[in-house]
This record gives sequence, structure tokens and C-alpha cells, in this order.
Amino acid sequence: MIDLDDIDRQLLRALVRDATLSAGALGRRCGLSQPAAWRRLRRLRDSGAINGRQLVLDRAALGFGVTVFLGIKLDRKSHVSLEDFERAVSAIPEVQLVEHVLGRFDYRLRIVARDLADFERLLRRRIMTLPGAGEVEANVLLSEERLPGPL
Repeated sequence: MIDLDDIDRQLLRALVRDATLSAGALGRRCGLSQPAAWRRLRRLRDSGAINGRQLVLDRAALGFGVTVFLGIKLDRKSHVSLEDFERAVSAIPEVQLVEHVLGRFDYRLRIVARDLADFERLLRRRIMTLPGAGEVEANVLLSEERLPGPL
């Protein structure tokens, strides 16, 4: 674990908002020179605090107007391995995220679909036919606000 000071936190918050900022731009936002900001960024990357950059797609602009969080409880009678289930669900292109969770459900999926009818087809034809799929609960995303995190 790395010790973060206030300037490190400022740098990280700025990067969470816009990961394309250069070291010079980050330095100007945080009151540092470009070389000082670059050194701090390098230290944060080397420590593992920064692990890559992420591209955020506009799903609606790409034709995917519905996002659903789907809880799946595995059917205990099927004796399917977690690895087999994860492999099968990860092969479905509309599944954006697979999380193995603790609680009522075993997995939480983030799924995109063109509309609710498209999601229903996906649920019936692809998700419910997965090895080990049991009880499901769907939650349709109404809105989303990206927050900078706990820094």
C-alpha cells in the first residue's frame, strides 16, 4: 500500500475525471511543475495505484439504450464449477461485467441491450440457458452519475 499525500490525491481525482490529461496539465491543476507531476505519476504507476487507463463508451450512441444489473444465483443441483459458469457468461458479448459476489446472489452481471425486448430475448435464450443458472433478479439502470471515488 502506498502512502498518499494531498497532492497525490488531487492528481488521482483529476485523472479519474479525465485520464487523458498530460503531466503538464495535471501539474498546472495541482500547483506542480510538469517534471514534478510526471515523477509523482510515475511513482503512482510503479506502486500499482494507477493501473492503466479506461475508455468510456456512450452505450446509447452505439444503440444500446438499456443497461441491466442482473443477479444470478447458481442452481446447487447442477454442480457446475464457478469457472465453467464464468467462462460461459463471459462469452456473451452483451455482458459487460461479471462480478462474483457475496450475498443473496452468486454473481452480478452488467448487461447492455438495445431495448427491454432485446434484453428479454437475451435473458431467455442466452442467460437462462447457461450451465448452472438458477434464480435471477434484474434491475434496470435509470441513470448513472460517475463519482471520483473515496480520495
